[in-house]
Amino acid sequence: MKVISIINHKGGVGKTTSVINIGYKLSMFYRVLLIDLDSQANLTYSLGQGKEYSETIYNALKGQTEKLPIYPIKENLSFVPSCLDLSGAEIELSSQIGAQSILKELIEKHKGEFDYILIDCPPSLALMSVNGLTASDFVVIPTQTEVYSVHGLSKLLEVITLIKRRLNTRLEEPILFINQYDSRKTLHKQIRKALEVRFSDRLLSTPIPSNIALAEAQAVGKSIYEYMPNSKGAEAYTLITEELFKFIA
Repeated sequence: MKVISIINHKGGVGKTTSVINIGYKLSMFYRVLLIDLDSQANLTYSLGQGKEYSETIYNALKGQTEKLPIYPIKENLSFVPSCLDLSGAEIELSSQIGAQSILKELIEKHKGEFDYILIDCPPSLALMSVNGLTASDFVVIPTQTEVYSVHGLSKLLEVITLIKRRLNTRLEEPILFINQYDSRKTLHKQIRKALEVRFSDRLLSTPIPSNIALAEAQAVGKSIYEYMPNSKGAEAYTLITEELFKFIA
C-alpha cells in the first residue's frame, strides 16, 4: 500500500482536480482510496454532489470512529469525506501527544485493503497537512507557472524536509508537475524552463493545460475520463499518471 499526499499551501492550483483524475486513472488497474483532508471539502462536494455523510475524516481524527469512514464511488475507487468541522480540528487536536501521526495510525488499520491512497491536503502548512505528510510515502506538488506559485515552493519544500527529518524518514523527495499551463504565454514558458532546471527529473515532463472540461467535470462530480475522455485534459492526466507511476510503483 502506497500513500501519496497531493499538496500545495497555495490554493487554486488544482489539487482536488488532480486527486480525482489521478485517482480515477489508477483505479482502472488498482484499488484506490481518496482522502479529503481539507475542511473546504471540495473533494467531498465534487464526489458527493451535495450528499450528507454521517461520518467523515473529522470523526476519525477525533477518535469517534475506530477506522476511516470509507464510501465507495465505483469499483476499485472509494473515498473518505471531509466537512467544515475539520477546520476546528487544528485546535482540538493540537494538544494531544502524537497529534501529527493520527492519520498515519488510522491508515495503517486499512493495510491490505488498498494499493494506493491519495490525500487531498489543505492549502496550508498546519496540523492537517503535517498529518498527511507524516502518513505518506510520496508527496506530489502541483504548481502553476506563475510568480507567486513558484515563490511559495521554497517554504513548502522546507517544511517537507523538516517532516522527513523529524517525523517520517520514509518520505521520498517531492515530485512536481505543472498545472493550468498555457503554452501561448511567454511567462509560463519561462517559468516552466526555470522549474525544469531547478527540479530536474523530479518535475514531471507533461504539463496539465488550462482546459475548461476539467473544471466542468469536477462541477458535475465526474472525472475527466467520464465527462470528456477525448479532451486534452484527459490526455494530459493519463500522461501525468504514467509518469508518476514510475516513481510510486
